[in-house]
Amino acid sequence: MKLALNLFDFSQKINYKNEILAGLTVAMTMIPESLSFAILAGFPPLTGLYAAFIAGLVTAVFGGRPGMISGGAGATVIVLIALMKSHGLEYVFAAVALAGVIQILIGLFKFSKFIRLVPQPVMYGFLNGLAIIIFLSQLDQFKVLKDGALVWLRGDALMMMIGLVALTIAIVALFPRITKKIPATLVAIIVVFALVVLFGIETKTVQDIASVEGGFPPFHIPDIPVSLEALKVILPYSLIFAAVGLTEGLLTLNLVDEITGTKGNGNRECIAQGTSNIANGFFFGMGGCPMIAQTLVNLSAGSRARLSGIIAAITILLIILFGAPIIGKLPMAALVGVMMMVALGTFEWASFRIIKKMPRHDIFVGILVAVITVLLHNLALAVLIGVIISALVFAWESAKRIRARTHVDEAGVKHYEIYGPLFFGSVQAFTEKFTVAQDPEEIIINFKESRVADMSAIDALNNLTKRYSGAGKKVHLQYLSADCIRLLENASAVIDVNIVQDPEYKVAIEK
Repeated sequence: MKLALNLFDFSQKINYKNEILAGLTVAMTMIPESLSFAILAGFPPLTGLYAAFIAGLVTAVFGGRPGMISGGAGATVIVLIALMKSHGLEYVFAAVALAGVIQILIGLFKFSKFIRLVPQPVMYGFLNGLAIIIFLSQLDQFKVLKDGALVWLRGDALMMMIGLVALTIAIVALFPRITKKIPATLVAIIVVFALVVLFGIETKTVQDIASVEGGFPPFHIPDIPVSLEALKVILPYSLIFAAVGLTEGLLTLNLVDEITGTKGNGNRECIAQGTSNIANGFFFGMGGCPMIAQTLVNLSAGSRARLSGIIAAITILLIILFGAPIIGKLPMAALVGVMMMVALGTFEWASFRIIKKMPRHDIFVGILVAVITVLLHNLALAVLIGVIISALVFAWESAKRIRARTHVDEAGVKHYEIYGPLFFGSVQAFTEKFTVAQDPEEIIINFKESRVADMSAIDALNNLTKRYSGAGKKVHLQYLSADCIRLLENASAVIDVNIVQDPEYKVAIEK
């Protein structure tokens, strides 16, 4: 009973109206996007809808937090395009299933905590780049296929499309001033749909992209050889797929945490996402991950529980089974308008307000991440590069903070009081602080305000003590932590370690 309460959040008060309406709205926005991504990758269109149903349902029930929406996302689909072209759909299904296994292992070993290493400027750049991608991707809906190529709409068709999109945006922006009890996005879709049907307006619809009619996802074992060669083919794609999916998923989880003021479970999200991708691989789905745009649609519609995600997934399945003729007539203009508003909501406008207060390197990192996200559509790579640059900047800045204060006591012993972290970036500046030839026969190096951080620091200490030993002088190291002492045991012949209990030195660990 407790498990059921935990999974479906029945232990907390649920606004069923908001959850149901939010789920319906999310389903409407997921259908054209899932179809578009599947077609882009060269997959059968239904693989995108099956992915939206399977990933949406599994992660809604078992995922790391309420409110998140998963489906066939573009970030993960892009990874599989080359595999589809080179080896075909069966290898894609196998790669998706293997990626799911990898994601489950990451969750079981609790590696999701490494998402904490993503700095705020990287988050700003990631979200701003994603917002631009969402907005620009909607522009393709203003094009039609002609003679095998996409060309822009013209004349009355273009004006009608622009007018319907503008109407959708206006409703989404203004309807909350009337009431917030009904999601403005759902109202906009219904109003535009009704206008198109009642007045017989000719405009681009969902069925112009692909058919959404089909059956229940069939069980299907990927038809690939069970061999080391086949594993070598799919493993690189599976690793990248898993990394991209978890990066986008955990960043989405952090974003929802900030919006709702609650805390999700990253490891649980990894396991749920992996389970959904294994199911995708065996039930004809193209795989996926949490979708930031649809998650924001869900939250803006008032959802705060898991029920909306379940409703969205079931709605997509029902549409596949029974509702294709109706949904096929849904105007793309309404969905484009909703997604454009999502793009505007995703963009971190606050980053412009605080840009003058940010360090220049943080501004550079944010812009770079946004540019990589937009140009390469590779969210994981953009975040990774941002984290690496931020880490290098931090190392450079920290290296400049190493300093030493010296004095000679009454016994003629010289004291070096070290301030700042001793690590690979600061060892040279640290070594230059010491005057071996001029120093007395006994030296004390005090690390109370410093920490020995890595093997480069240990090597620097060993070399320093050797220099003093060669000059016939002895070194005492004080206030070293236990791990540093263990690393220095090989130098015990020339190092006299004097440990002084430091009550302020605590090591934080995660249970």
